[in-house]
Amino acid sequence: MDDRYSTDVLAAGWRMKHTRELPRIEASRGLVVEVADDGFCGAVVSLASGHVELEDRHGRRRLFPLGPGYLVDGADVVLVAPAVVVAAASGPRRTASGSFAATDARARTARASRIFVEGRHDAELVEKVWGDDLRAEGVVVEYLQGIDLLEAVLDDEPPSADRRYGVLVDHLVAGSKESRIADAISRGRHGAHLKIVGHPWIDVWQCVTPQALGIPQWPEVPRGTEFKVGVCRALGWPARDQADIARAWQRILGAVSSYRDLEPALLGRVEELIDYVTEPG
Repeated sequence: MDDRYSTDVLAAGWRMKHTRELPRIEASRGLVVEVADDGFCGAVVSLASGHVELEDRHGRRRLFPLGPGYLVDGADVVLVAPAVVVAAASGPRRTASGSFAATDARARTARASRIFVEGRHDAELVEKVWGDDLRAEGVVVEYLQGIDLLEAVLDDEPPSADRRYGVLVDHLVAGSKESRIADAISRGRHGAHLKIVGHPWIDVWQCVTPQALGIPQWPEVPRGTEFKVGVCRALGWPARDQADIARAWQRILGAVSSYRDLEPALLGRVEELIDYVTEPG
């Protein structure tokens, strides 16, 4: 008679004795996967933040979390992120921003100087490409809800010679609301220890090159239509609610692996801010 407890009722592992371990399959690009719960079937097109994006034969794309609940060739599997193969380095490692990685990977104690970034997506993009550099330099990036609130933030904790602030703003072009506010603040009482720079586009989404996303160009969004909603609709992506917009951003962010996937106008401005807040006092 099969005794699942063997001779020791406290023996480790008896609970797993009759449990079948599912094979772990890497979610490599092009792998055809079926979602067990709802039958959605598609090929892997990208991975980002613990999720896999599948595209079916009609061109529809959906995001799903990695893990169990998938079928490959009709068999249950656990979908995992592909292992990163690190080639033998012939020289110093470079970070995603293109700079040489420090040999000592420990983060530096945070400086009093810092960078403010307008928008959560902007902050996430800066972290993905410049995160290693910022930690090595001890630079904190703070999320700013909008440039309209910048002066109040500066009043609460004013910049100084020992506490310089850099600010990254969307749509900083001549005549825009953003440029008028930035000019007024720069000429004001906080301007001596403050640098405000920005890129020319309406939204940081456009700072990711179309080539990185596999599209010919960013679509034109009609006046009166919320930019992110208009982009999603033009590209055939769902845009019903904020969850769809969040998934669209994860798709865009997932297409960025290094500075090569970003527009030069953003690259130069971020590097300018990092130089400014790390200059010796």
